[in-house]
Amino acid sequence: MRESGRGGETVRDWAPPGGDVRGLRAVVVGAARSGIAAARLLASRGAQVTLTDLQPALPAQEAIEGAGIRLALGGHEPALLSAADLVVVSPGVPPRQPALEAARAAGVPVIGELEFASRFLSGRLVAITGTKGKSTTTTLAGRMLEAGGHRVLVGGNIGVPLSDQVAQTAPGVVHVVEASSFQLETTTRFHPAIAVYLNFSPDHLDRHASIADYAAAKARIFANQERDDHAVVNADDAPVIGEARRGRAQLVPFSVSRAVADGVCVSGAEVCWAGQGGALDALFPVSSVRLLGRHLLGDVLAAAAVARLLGVGGEAMRTAVEGFAGLEHALEPVAEVDGVQFVNDSKATNVEAARRAIESFASGLVVIMGGRFKGGDLGLLREPLARRAVRVVGIGEARPLLREALAGAVAVEEAASLRDAVERAAAAAPRGGTVLLAPACASFDMFRDYAERGRAFKEEVARLAAAARHVRER
Repeated sequence: MRESGRGGETVRDWAPPGGDVRGLRAVVVGAARSGIAAARLLASRGAQVTLTDLQPALPAQEAIEGAGIRLALGGHEPALLSAADLVVVSPGVPPRQPALEAARAAGVPVIGELEFASRFLSGRLVAITGTKGKSTTTTLAGRMLEAGGHRVLVGGNIGVPLSDQVAQTAPGVVHVVEASSFQLETTTRFHPAIAVYLNFSPDHLDRHASIADYAAAKARIFANQERDDHAVVNADDAPVIGEARRGRAQLVPFSVSRAVADGVCVSGAEVCWAGQGGALDALFPVSSVRLLGRHLLGDVLAAAAVARLLGVGGEAMRTAVEGFAGLEHALEPVAEVDGVQFVNDSKATNVEAARRAIESFASGLVVIMGGRFKGGDLGLLREPLARRAVRVVGIGEARPLLREALAGAVAVEEAASLRDAVERAAAAAPRGGTVLLAPACASFDMFRDYAERGRAFKEEVARLAAAARHVRER
């Protein structure tokens, strides 16, 4: 055990002696996906594990207990945490909860699941963060590396928790990890060989105390990099470049709008690696990219930079790009009904993500927005909506906020449910137009998560399509 600095404070750190945690009294806080994975990892290596959660019961309770994990449900008991040798925090748990503070005061090391799992890895680590685009970039980078012959494990904040990858780690494996601000804020020694920072805009202000705290959490992706590591950064995003330059890694820029040196850019109809002195090496045609939205092209360029750094050639990248039609709930084309296109961007849970989604279309747009507002400036949507949208349909808790912020820029009407919103949007959309779900808000006032919201949207569109077919066939 040692002490290390993080954000100006001193925290008690922990390292497994040779990876041995046998007999360690460990408490994992938060029984969501990552917390359960951390508990399983600890138990599989002989630790005495207690998993605690605010819920009084868990869906997979018997399976968890069958893995040798003790459950302490219905609250986080300070005495339990303070008596532990180690506390591992699931990313969904705010790190300043009183029970966690009491454990720190008692000298117990408190670290996050991403930090904990990373200490058991023997393979190369690629970490990807940003306010928007993490999942797309992580998935595509993994596919490019696989196409180039690498053995790849993709996960983190998307799909498989990093703790569940430890059993498969090996020196030849590349771990491609999506890293959220919730995960990064609890890191102390997390050290990616390649760190990717896509973009920055205010988000999660319902969790982080300020924009500065959110920015500081994101910037931790660079904190432990050394001079032989690489930082893949968006050359068009000043805050991102500024944070990267404070680190020690070699900068590898990418840009969709201008030339770069030692990075990835667009030149004419090609995505290119740009060397020093302006030399360009074509990697694959822009026409290979099948994703809606120019901002998603930036994600493709970032993935290409990762692949290039790990020796993947342009032909393998092209194969991966041509076979990638995007992720569910990320500018996902759903259907065309009576001449109107329906697009699901339920992952657009903040203002910046919604703005980029809106700007992906020219005109004739009806946007379904709303939910639980996480902070930011909805007024930033006025100009792109005024130029493209014929109407906004508001849902959830944020309906009055939307009406106030967008008054005079675009017509706003309120819907009582998502079904009501889809019906109103379909009625308002012109033939040849688009109904876009881009909420700019979290889903928790109406749904379990953005995925459930996106699936509900698609179900309502399917219902509309079926009704339209019935009318035509009568």
